[in-house]
Amino acid sequence: MQSVRDTASELVSSAMSFLGVPYRRGASSETDGFDCSSFTRHIFETSVGLVLPRSAHEQASADTLTKVQRAELKPGDLVFFNTMRRTFSHVGIYLGDHKFIHAPRSGALVRIEDLRQSYWARRFTGARRAESVAEASSAH
Repeated sequence: MQSVRDTASELVSSAMSFLGVPYRRGASSETDGFDCSSFTRHIFETSVGLVLPRSAHEQASADTLTKVQRAELKPGDLVFFNTMRRTFSHVGIYLGDHKFIHAPRSGALVRIEDLRQSYWARRFTGARRAESVAEASSAH
């Protein structure tokens, strides 16, 4: 079984390779662009083989993911935000050092943000970790 660090590194490296890809609602590829949840879905599926549900809200509710407290965030965790007056309406991937990567909105590109920035800090609604990463964590 891969170590947590290897799994997280693979997720983070994969996510970083998409910096600059355009946001496009409903799209789900490097050539067409991504929306926030198709971005996280693509990264998890291609880097660790876990198929996440399609929407951010469904990802936050997925049985295959475990709730994580903000103080316990690790690279590769999913971070969720209330950006549309709905809990879990936006998702990104935590990179470490208070940073996360995401497909932000129409007209923007996949980019890195800081969780401490007031916009994101006020809208943070939770985090989730893939069971495969949690299992690897308990094995080491």
